Amino acid sequence: MKKVLIVDDASVVRLLIKKILKQSDDFTIIGEATNGKDALIKYKELRPDVVTMDMIMPEADGIQATKDILAFDEDAKVVIISSIDQKEMLIQAINAGASSYIVKPFESDRVISTLNEVLNN
Repeated sequence: MKKVLIVDDASVVRLLIKKILKQSDDFTIIGEATNGKDALIKYKELRPDVVTMDMIMPEADGIQATKDILAFDEDAKVVIISSIDQKEMLIQAINAGASSYIVKPFESDRVISTLNEVLNN
């Protein structure tokens, strides 16, 4: 089972991602973080196989958190979750080292297939 850390400041989005991932036998949610600073702390502590990362969050945004996690572990797999209107930030996130991205509103199948693609590469 692949270990997932969910990072999003909106509890409703974290809940939705958890609900989607529980439909698959491939994933287990090992932790949640509500901002970029907390994401790095949880990453170091929990060592997930993959991180779902929101873009816009307090304290440290998704781009900074992605950079921080990759500075700590260059093999980290981070999947950015953004809305369509955040295209510019999405490009920055990919340039910062994000493995892939999912655009909101997202389909269950898309979340699962993206995480599997990232983990299998």
